[in-house]
Amino acid sequence: MCAAILSLEGVALGLTTPVMISVAGVDTAKALWVGLGLAVASLLLAGMLRGEWAYALGWALQGSAIALGFVIPLMFVLGAVFALLWGTAYFLGRKIERERAEMAAHR
Repeated sequence: MCAAILSLEGVALGLTTPVMISVAGVDTAKALWVGLGLAVASLLLAGMLRGEWAYALGWALQGSAIALGFVIPLMFVLGAVFALLWGTAYFLGRKIERERAEMAAHR
């Protein structure tokens, strides 16, 4: 579930690039580095969710998406929505894994 959230978030973060350039008036090079950098980081993290370190970076990415709201105010809302989805997927996934381990132990 977390990988799906990060993948969708990567698309949304990539689409912030033209908004930063045209609406917020951010320099093109900076907007490309920030928007596409966060998008690529999100997509790479989606494929690396094996260790706990990747989940920690996922939480950091959520903070970065929310912080992008200082450039594009709507990102405060969109970042919070993705952070809520990420948190739900993270904690629900842990619960499912724990229950599966308990069921496997009782077999």
